[in-house]
Amino acid sequence: MSFADDRRVVAAQLGREPRAIRAVAHRCPCGNPDVIETSPRLADGTPFPTLYYLTCPRVSAAIGTLESSGLMREMTEQLGVDEELAAGYRAAHESYLARREQIAHVEQIAGISAGGMPGRVKCLHVLVAHSLAAGRGVNPLGDQALDRLDAWWPAGPCVEPP
Repeated sequence: MSFADDRRVVAAQLGREPRAIRAVAHRCPCGNPDVIETSPRLADGTPFPTLYYLTCPRVSAAIGTLESSGLMREMTEQLGVDEELAAGYRAAHESYLARREQIAHVEQIAGISAGGMPGRVKCLHVLVAHSLAAGRGVNPLGDQALDRLDAWWPAGPCVEPP
């Protein structure tokens, strides 16, 4: 699939044109993009801290269900009592920042990652996107959320590729 085709798929998934898309960071087993890597600035120059953006509406909906279950609160509580988990989550934060910094330095968002990292959990979508893009073992809470999701791809692509 070409970058233009990927962009059309992502636009169909989001229901709008994607902003600041740099690359497909992860593909669903169905073949469609499900995570994109974005630029740290939008086209108009606005800082954009979300490096990995989840695009698949099926997995997004499933994560929304996890969020509504209270999982983010539980994970934040885990961070307060599990030093090893907290250290892994801080390392995920640093990894996220390092990758974004490789793309471009944006002073307004320097030191700011996403999803609540490193001290709390406020968005599972970002954490799952990070786990999918960077691979398992990088973001322990993204991995935990992924482990709680049912497969979202067996029914086929969420949108038909061009």
